[in-house]
Amino acid sequence: MANTTFSGPVRSENGFESITKNGTTGAITVGTSYSDIITGSVHSLAGPGAVNLTDLITEVSTTGADALTLANGSAGQVKIITMVADGGDGTLTPTTLAGGTTITFNDVGDGVVLVYGTTAGWVVVGNNGATIA
Repeated sequence: MANTTFSGPVRSENGFESITKNGTTGAITVGTSYSDIITGSVHSLAGPGAVNLTDLITEVSTTGADALTLANGSAGQVKIITMVADGGDGTLTPTTLAGGTTITFNDVGDGVVLVYGTTAGWVVVGNNGATIA
């Protein structure tokens, strides 16, 4: 499909991409693809490990005292993490976390909504029962 500019609501069956156009050369550069963000893909994580950056949602099933990690994201990126099975506490240590260093999920239903900023890192904008320390 060719590049098109819209002024109203837009629906796509194959996702969206953010692009920029060079004012001098007219060259188009593709930035972020929004297909996974819009559809809310789910990453299931059982036991310790890395929370991925490619899916909007990560559902955590702990298998003990699990250590979880989260790398830095992209400016404006949203990440939702929830505990869906409680085999012990899951302690998330993001590379950069505003207002703390860890987020602990103790019970099923604990969850956070994070937004990544280039200066502050991951910022907790919503919290349901998780402990931020």
